[in-house]
Amino acid sequence: MATTTTTTTLTVPTKVELKDLVDESLEKLTQELWEVNHQIWSNPELGFQEHKAHDTICDFLEKQGFSVTRHAYGIPTAFEARSGQGGRLVGFNAEYDALPNIGHACGHNLIATSGLAGFLALSHTLKMQNIPGRTQLLGTPAEESGGGKIKLLQAGAYNGVDVTLMAHGGTNNMKNFGAGHGGVGGVRMVAREQFFCEFKGKNAHAGANPWDGHNALDAFVASYNNVSLLRQQILDTDRIHSAITESPKAANIIAAATKATFVTRSETLKSLKALSEKLIACIEAGASATGCEVSIEREAHYADMVINEALCRRWQARMAEYGRNVLVSIPTPVSASSDFGNVSYAMPGLHPIFTIPASEGSSPHHASFTSAAGTREAHDIAVTVGKALALVGWDVLTDDEVFGASKSEWSGKMAAEGVA
Repeated sequence: MATTTTTTTLTVPTKVELKDLVDESLEKLTQELWEVNHQIWSNPELGFQEHKAHDTICDFLEKQGFSVTRHAYGIPTAFEARSGQGGRLVGFNAEYDALPNIGHACGHNLIATSGLAGFLALSHTLKMQNIPGRTQLLGTPAEESGGGKIKLLQAGAYNGVDVTLMAHGGTNNMKNFGAGHGGVGGVRMVAREQFFCEFKGKNAHAGANPWDGHNALDAFVASYNNVSLLRQQILDTDRIHSAITESPKAANIIAAATKATFVTRSETLKSLKALSEKLIACIEAGASATGCEVSIEREAHYADMVINEALCRRWQARMAEYGRNVLVSIPTPVSASSDFGNVSYAMPGLHPIFTIPASEGSSPHHASFTSAAGTREAHDIAVTVGKALALVGWDVLTDDEVFGASKSEWSGKMAAEGVA
């Protein structure tokens, strides 16, 4: 008896059909996405305190039929949603923490929006095409300070992720963007480390018996002056910042306690380590010179950003489909840092910057950027960026050449850094 063999052929959508699928996936959610964005922007919350943002996004995802793990990986304001089966795993990142006093002046409401839109669009497209491929959306708190992604990395949240994606808002006033560009795929951000210092001395009356005291405020001042002297001999790309977080309140008392924060930035992890050790020497010398003690708590460092040109080129091509002219990358690093840098050391990643309309001279971490990040126009751009991220994710999941190029480039850079 003759047998018949049935062969199933996978129908790959054309470029236009794929874009239409992505567009259609978000068309009915236009108003709801805006409401999620506006809710986050209107209720700015600091790192690890983003309870309203966490609940707003989780409620929305569950309404769309996704299973969501709230308070994921032991972090109260982190969450995770997944979809799809088999194949590679593409992750999206949503940030939603704000800055003290100036709200969403870094536009993390837009980061959350673009990540959410990308996850929804790619999940829908994979389902409609009925092909292997998995997606992940991670809610990543405390990017500004606290290193939420570092904690998630340590907890295994990124295990098994093949490529991870996100996008950050900015303006074309930012360094080296150039006029007429809607953003850039790869921006070299620098490594960063934060130090929380407590200077401890001995109280005494400043008028009656100052010789019996050890002034903790002087210990900080001496440390600060040491750092100021150090600045003459550090690299042009190095940065050191500081702030007093707890200080004496009376002038007639020799202060027994002063608290301060110092931050170092440098182009690479290697140069950051050298700079941080010099900073510690300055702080300890200031304490010693004033007869005080100092305890130093080091926050987990933020790594520099590993640029993946293969993914940047895909993002440029996909953004062009939406009429957005973006650069692949820029060579000069910007003196900003992100905990996504640590993620980029763990797997291939894409962290483009997209531009939104803003007043002249405005940029992230400036109060004027807060209002720019809250407009409907900025929201619409973030959704478009999310669509482009979804298309990049599709390329990673379905095109062996694209995935292979991104993986090979990342592996080569890790080998060069001595990481792999």
